[in-house]
Amino acid sequence: MNSGKLSTIEIQPESEHRYSVIWLHGLGADGHDFEGLVPELHLAAQENIHFIFPNAPIQPVTVNGGMSMRSWYDILEMSPQRKINIDDVYQSADLIEPLIQREIDKGIRSPHILLAGFSQGGVIALHAGLKCRTKLAGIIALSTYLPTIEQLKTERSAANNAMPIFMGHGVLDPVMAIEDGKAAFDALKSMGYSIEWHDYLIAHNLCIEEIQHLSVFINSIFKSQ
Repeated sequence: MNSGKLSTIEIQPESEHRYSVIWLHGLGADGHDFEGLVPELHLAAQENIHFIFPNAPIQPVTVNGGMSMRSWYDILEMSPQRKINIDDVYQSADLIEPLIQREIDKGIRSPHILLAGFSQGGVIALHAGLKCRTKLAGIIALSTYLPTIEQLKTERSAANNAMPIFMGHGVLDPVMAIEDGKAAFDALKSMGYSIEWHDYLIAHNLCIEEIQHLSVFINSIFKSQ
């Protein structure tokens, strides 16, 4: 995996910078994937939020015939167990840490930094967020699951034991089975996390209802002044 610095797509705050959102795309997409979602969220504090959409490293993906594309980790088999390269998950999470630190260096308190991710990006958002040593605002994990749940049982950071987590998933998802997402939710719930689950009559995508729920979730965390 390319372990260099991530390139990013960014939406700068229009007013005083008080909050930051780091949003990770899915396999084969890029940082532009969720850029257009921002106005649809109708966030009360939108003018105070810095949105960062990192581009995943370009690397070969085994299940796609070894074709190189933007990917947070290699998928080795599309079996029910979904065999992946766990080391890649750790390396990608390590690439997110400097983005968090960059916001902190700008004077943003870490509890004002939210991680979000879709599909592969959701895996990294959960893994990086639950391991982060500094307290974060929360995690949004969409159409995803958590292959490192066993590791996180011992590697989790106490700093983020109480942060809110939003999980959303499509009932008709042919890419990431909803059972895998629900299993991750159940495991995190049993670990004591403040986590909420939403499912929707959609495939591997977002819908208006989900966007509305995301709006409520983010507005509950980032208050306008």
